[in-house]
Amino acid sequence: MSFYKSHAPQHREHTRELKLPELEGMKALREEAQIPSRQWQEEVRRGKEFGLECVDSIEDKSEISCFQRGELPHWSGINTFLKTPYLEDVRKVGEYDVAFVGVPFDIGTTYRAGTRFGPQGIRRISSLYTTYNFELGVDLRESLKMCDVGDIFCPANITKSHDQITKGVAHILSQGTRPMIMGGDHSIGFPCARGVAQAIEGKLGIIHLDRHIDTQEKDMDEIMHTCPWFHATNIPNCPPTNLVQVGIGGWQVPRPGVKKGRERGSTVLTIQDIERIGIDKTIEIALEVAWKGASAVYLSFDVDSVDAGFVPGTGWPEPGGFLPREALAILKGVAKEGIAAMEAVEVSPPYDISDITALVAVRAMVDVLASMTKHGRIGGKLH
Repeated sequence: MSFYKSHAPQHREHTRELKLPELEGMKALREEAQIPSRQWQEEVRRGKEFGLECVDSIEDKSEISCFQRGELPHWSGINTFLKTPYLEDVRKVGEYDVAFVGVPFDIGTTYRAGTRFGPQGIRRISSLYTTYNFELGVDLRESLKMCDVGDIFCPANITKSHDQITKGVAHILSQGTRPMIMGGDHSIGFPCARGVAQAIEGKLGIIHLDRHIDTQEKDMDEIMHTCPWFHATNIPNCPPTNLVQVGIGGWQVPRPGVKKGRERGSTVLTIQDIERIGIDKTIEIALEVAWKGASAVYLSFDVDSVDAGFVPGTGWPEPGGFLPREALAILKGVAKEGIAAMEAVEVSPPYDISDITALVAVRAMVDVLASMTKHGRIGGKLH
């Protein structure tokens, strides 16, 4: 077998210097060595204490207990978000930097339902992930004190559920903890923003990624998932001029919502706008609009902002949206300045395939947290 001896004659004997250290991947390899592992070691220790030592026949006992009490194995265990600790007593939520909270609500849908199962689906596939991101060089476990507070109790009534959601979000944020909200249909954007607005001093800006404008006053005489931002921007400290909507377009943008957006002076960018001006300029515009005169910003990510081919498990899929990496780049770009809270909405597991839509929501949430961590916008409660 000598045929390979004629391969790559210009490369096999060269003496040119390889400039690999300039690559992001090579930088990430070096930076990982600087990340501590104290919290991981503590998780393993607790696992062995509470879950008993493993059997003698297991040779490498360093990370294995008898009963699972942590991240490993990824395919099993009780699925909180990222397998973070479940906080049963929400009165203690102020002890944490981040609280993941589910909002299993979908009676605001106007076509396909199923987003009441969104928090379950998001939590389930979140077990696929570790807490470390290679490119960003961030390990959330080592940087943030995180918990999962479970779901807000949403009764079968839009107004009552919205009131519950507002109270839950306001409680978390008023304790100095970042709510990371798993929807649920997009009608929850109104009560979530209302909860944030109640818990802050000054104005609230909103950055909204979606294919749909969601600014109708009512839909079928109710506040549905086509209506959150009309009502959110009626809140005294949440003006429509601080609402920026990114990715809007297609054949599912109701004209009553367009009329309200025009009348109120909110800012709208289409996918074509973003293609023309680029991701960096899009981030700049979003930050300039949302933060102008504001004290805090709320981030709303609708998974249907991503092209329908990537997110089949949603109620109103629309072709022509973002590539996942484009949406993630925008989310990370706006998060680097800090956000008060975030929602990931419209994941409908009954329509999903292999949990890929739920995984987009998970990725959006952890990327936002990692970006804030990297830029010093969150953290400080780990002891």
